Amino acid sequence: MTEIRAYPDGPLLVRGEFELLDENGDPIPASRRTVALCRCGRTAIPPLCDGTHTLPVNRPHPHPAKTSASQGATRSAPSARR
Repeated sequence: MTEIRAYPDGPLLVRGEFELLDENGDPIPASRRTVALCRCGRTAIPPLCDGTHTLPVNRPHPHPAKTSASQGATRSAPSARR
C-alpha cells in the first residue's frame, strides 16, 4: 500500500511501494521507502524536500529604512499638471 500525506507548510510524504518518475518518465532513484516531496519550490534537490521550507523567508521591508541624507526630508504629492 502507498500512502501520501500532506503536511501543513511542509512536504508531501510518500510511504510504501512507489515509483518516482521525472517529467520525461525516467525513474528518480529513491533510496528509502519514505520520501518527502517539496511543495514550497525552494529546495536545492527537486523534487525532494531538503527542509528549506523551515527557514525564514527574507521579504523586503514594506518601508525602506531612511538614509541619513533623506532623514527629515518630506516628499510632496506629485503635481496634477502634465
